[in-house]
Amino acid sequence: MSGMLCLCATPIGNMKDVTFRVIETLSAVDLIACEDTRTSRKLLSRYDIHTPLTAYHKNNRYDKARELVALLKEGKQIALITDAGTPVLSDPGEELVRMCMEEGITVTSLPGPCALITALTLSGISAKRFCFEGFLPPARGAKKERTKRIKQLVREPRTVLMYEAPHHLKETLSDLREAFGDARRIVLCRELTKRFEEAVPMTLKEACSRYEKEEPRGEFVLVIEGYEIPDSTRDGVAIENMLALHADSAPAVSSYNGDLRIADLDGEEALKLLLLQLDIPTHVAFYEARGADKKEAMKKAAKDRNVTKRKIYAACLADQGRLW
Repeated sequence: MSGMLCLCATPIGNMKDVTFRVIETLSAVDLIACEDTRTSRKLLSRYDIHTPLTAYHKNNRYDKARELVALLKEGKQIALITDAGTPVLSDPGEELVRMCMEEGITVTSLPGPCALITALTLSGISAKRFCFEGFLPPARGAKKERTKRIKQLVREPRTVLMYEAPHHLKETLSDLREAFGDARRIVLCRELTKRFEEAVPMTLKEACSRYEKEEPRGEFVLVIEGYEIPDSTRDGVAIENMLALHADSAPAVSSYNGDLRIADLDGEEALKLLLLQLDIPTHVAFYEARGADKKEAMKKAAKDRNVTKRKIYAACLADQGRLW
């Protein structure tokens, strides 16, 4: 009979944050697979656990996973832990779990500490819907993929969580500010469950300013407020409501997104100016909401913007699956 793989969550800072069940399991299994044996020995020593350890990390995750699966098939009971938190989430384990399932080996997960959930509950930002991005691709060596990932998140309506190391924080905040704008709210969570725990709400502009003056310390969880998508803007109602302000023949001055001035314009001219303040996919969606098919909507948006249909199509393709 095959053994069982137990995914065990371990403390993310405070060593007391470990469940009785995890301690019991780590004591009872035949082998513990861990990221760094030196780090894990500190936890095991504290709770007088003497189970053998074997290193399982990102550099050996495929070969070691095959070895562990072979042991499990022999009937061994194995626990998987990481340096801190819940296995698999931005940590090794996904490949091992998948191989076990393919081989019909039982896998169970023992819940416990998790940095992203701890940060989310501390942040004060909506926890009704959220997505986890882990670590962004590195700025050096994967710049194109990093930029693409950030662009995909700009108009993500759910709360966004990601991890970041202190030596990369400044660059990440700068990249996020450039894409999301100065005013997007973020909560910087660091040293979670430790003595100097912080969860500091601010804007991206304020966050960049803070870390121009001080060096980041500790591991960070970034909790970023989701993009607000006004339903009325999506179906054109908000734009038409603003146009109604200019329906009188008397001169009128208004603003859109804080920087557009409209004066003495007829309805069609005002509509065009307002539409040009939208991003391209929302611009196209406006025409779709008024009855145009997607091809015709893209043609109209291209005409409004005096750009090629190819450019409109490319912007919509990049946005596909998010707002349509």
